[in-house]
Amino acid sequence: MTSFPRPDYDAVRRYDPERAPVRLDLSDNTNLWGTHPGALERIRSASVDDLARYPELYADELRRAVAERFDISIESVTTGAGSDDVLDSTFRAAWGPGAHISYAAPTFSMVEPFARMNGLKTRAVSWAAADRDPALLLQGGPAVVYICRPNNPTGHLTPREWVTHLLEAREVNGPLIIIDEAYADFAGETMVRDASNMPNLLVARTTSKACGLAGLRCGFAVGTPDVALAIEKSRGPYKVSGLAAAAAAAAVRDEEGWLPDIIAPCLESRTRLSEELTARNLRPLPSAANFILCAAPTGAARADALALREVGVGVRPFTGIPELGEGLRVTVGPWPMMEDFLDALDRTFNLTVVS
Repeated sequence: MTSFPRPDYDAVRRYDPERAPVRLDLSDNTNLWGTHPGALERIRSASVDDLARYPELYADELRRAVAERFDISIESVTTGAGSDDVLDSTFRAAWGPGAHISYAAPTFSMVEPFARMNGLKTRAVSWAAADRDPALLLQGGPAVVYICRPNNPTGHLTPREWVTHLLEAREVNGPLIIIDEAYADFAGETMVRDASNMPNLLVARTTSKACGLAGLRCGFAVGTPDVALAIEKSRGPYKVSGLAAAAAAAAVRDEEGWLPDIIAPCLESRTRLSEELTARNLRPLPSAANFILCAAPTGAARADALALREVGVGVRPFTGIPELGEGLRVTVGPWPMMEDFLDALDRTFNLTVVS
């Protein structure tokens, strides 16, 4: 007789970021410039059928928008309720006796839980080691290799040549390589078109970050048609709501040209914030994303994050960062928000600015 839940679920914990509402939330890397106007207009024009009827089986409107934007085949596109849903479905399709996922750590915190949920083991390789030799991620014959590019929480953008070396080191029937491009809009480069015609490469994207649609939970991924189909089968039909898919499609097409207009000031704020954190000797890491990871002011990330939360500012604490030890991840927003954050930082920790 079997029991519910399965025994290995003891190691799975319900996600809880332990975050109470604050007046200035810089903890989740969403778009602090707002929501894509085309997506907002599509939601405002919703009809009864948008809500009363089932959506498209596999979000074809969104798939077409992605195919048009990147000039690829619609058969190469799959979708999900956020890019993490795409990852979850991909991991499920990769399951097999003894199968495992390897990844460069530290990285996106949900990779290990998603693997456990789907009965997969995990193998973490330090970024320092993987940077020197990406083939280390292939040791042990993983079913999947996961790379976040730019990486969350460090902001590090692995060079395209590094990814190419990893792909070339893989055997013909080797693992699926997943490149998570949740923050690629801020990095200014993508491997989407590479994935559309390269076997066993998948590029996952989201509309939660640059597009400002985190509340809709809508993402997509691109691979060869065979890879996309395997994920579609794993995910099942009707997973993305019709209204979410339609709004996301409007954002992906970006006919208004809104995305460049918010990415440019984001990059400007990122540069200025990095300079200000450097002046406070908080050693910000170089970032290609819409966030910066810096040293915790007292060296105790969790305590420092709680201290800032007490004055109404939310940031995300991290431990075990090779370059920093313990750090705080700060979402980049419009400069008045960053000034508010810096003022709270200075007052809370009595920081001195070095000119």
